Amino acid sequence: MRIALAALPALLTVMVGLHGGEVHAGPHGQYAGVSARSELHARDTVSLPSSSDIILNGLQGQAPQTRNYDFVVSEMTGAPDGFSKSMLVVNGQFPGPTIEANQGDRLVIKVTNQLTTNRTTIHWHGLYQNGTVWYDGTASVTECGIPPGESLTYDFEPGSFSGTTWWHSHYDTQYTDGVTGALIIHPSADPPADFPTYDEDFVVQLTDIYHTLSPAIVQNYLSGTGPTAPIILETPDSGSINGVGQYGGEGDYFNFTLEANKTYRLRLIHTGSAAQIRFSVDYHALTVIEADGTLVEPYSVTGVNLNVAQRYSVLLTTNQTEGNGTYWMRAGLTSVVAVEGTTSDIRGVIRYGTNDTSLPTADTDPGVPDSGLADMDVSLLTPAIVDTPPDRSRFYQVGFNISTTSTGGTIAYVNGTSWAPLVGTNSLLQINQNSSYAGEGESVDSGDQFIITEDTIETVDILLINQGAGDHPFHLHGHSPWILGFDSTTYQGQTPNPTNPLRRDTFVVPSGGWLMLRYISDNPGPWTMHCHIAWHMAAGLLMQVNSLPSVVAGWTIPQDVVDQCSA
Repeated sequence: MRIALAALPALLTVMVGLHGGEVHAGPHGQYAGVSARSELHARDTVSLPSSSDIILNGLQGQAPQTRNYDFVVSEMTGAPDGFSKSMLVVNGQFPGPTIEANQGDRLVIKVTNQLTTNRTTIHWHGLYQNGTVWYDGTASVTECGIPPGESLTYDFEPGSFSGTTWWHSHYDTQYTDGVTGALIIHPSADPPADFPTYDEDFVVQLTDIYHTLSPAIVQNYLSGTGPTAPIILETPDSGSINGVGQYGGEGDYFNFTLEANKTYRLRLIHTGSAAQIRFSVDYHALTVIEADGTLVEPYSVTGVNLNVAQRYSVLLTTNQTEGNGTYWMRAGLTSVVAVEGTTSDIRGVIRYGTNDTSLPTADTDPGVPDSGLADMDVSLLTPAIVDTPPDRSRFYQVGFNISTTSTGGTIAYVNGTSWAPLVGTNSLLQINQNSSYAGEGESVDSGDQFIITEDTIETVDILLINQGAGDHPFHLHGHSPWILGFDSTTYQGQTPNPTNPLRRDTFVVPSGGWLMLRYISDNPGPWTMHCHIAWHMAAGLLMQVNSLPSVVAGWTIPQDVVDQCSA
């Protein structure tokens, strides 16, 4: 459904420069067309992010220190796109608080579960958790989940990871309902001497939005007995930029007011559940400099396509003369079936200066005229710092597919195994207490758990074969694997690229195609590898990489993590 964009004011503004990063209501105030949202603002409901969640604080150069956070997970009513709905949120806001730290810091985050019936966890996406696998936050794999009314304090260091990432619930599909936030780790080392610089550093969280709480969607998706077909259930109702979006002609715009002739780093984070999102800014080139924590050679493009859980940093320079200093940020939801009554054209506003209150006038995306640029091609991303992997010593081929059940529902398979979460225990405890997962490359509890085990340090290649339709964004916990090659055609023994391949933790296996990754099994623990489309993971599209179980068997797991399973 097309939004009458000219009728929508810009209600949330980030003022940069003269106003020192203040976040406040935009010049138009609220408007009568969004009565539900106006009412919501008047009572205790989900709040918008603060300026400190969006404008980064420049922590580089500070001495290593412990940074403490308190997270409270609760259910509230919110309307990020103008439609009132139930949400699960942290500290009463959506997106949740941004965690910002330096390499060498220690992060101590107390998470309290105020949900009435469901457990919860928090996963720190992309962090390696070397030696602290029990704080990876993956339900049924590294913990059993925080029971209602109880707390768990996650205590870990970022390790060698630096860059842009995010945190989210990893219990069922809770993150779809709002339990997400940005996680930024600044590096201790300087970038290459010729790497581009920038004036300010912002977080831009992009997501799709569902108006129905995710358990109901999952139930219908898996059973096929709901009111709509599974393919329709995968289609979001709308989306948002930093928690502000539009639906059916209602909602708000997120607004950056920037200074002219400055360069800004925008840390794009896809915190959604299903849709690919294309991000662009009218008339402006975007220069990609980071992918999932890996610095890349500067690469100028007209738009960036992000799949679920992927992150890119782009540089934007405010030097355009067209558009009267007011431009659309576009976060279009793609790769989903168009359904009447949903909104896929999600927008925000970038303004030069602080006085102009008009909205952009361009309806269709003008691109970057006369630039010769195109959208980002991920195959052209080259690491800025050469990091060539060692030769492989192990190889596994893993096929996966999604099938329809006899009732019209959905089930997913990895090498013929559909993952089902362990109950009353988790993979980590099983390995620690009885080493039952020691068989290399075998399934455990046949049909429920597919696990690749290496009890020595090996260089492992996994060839992922997409046996069905649709791209699948996979995430490997505890690692940033080298992506040796991928294609949308049938794998026929293509030679991988071992010379300075891109490293990233979230990677897309093309529809009907393949992807080959390489990792080193030197991080002890069970590490999940799964499709990050929430509904596909719920259908069983998940496996585990079990590294060095004999080491894990000798560890003492924190008692509060163990006690979760009997609570």
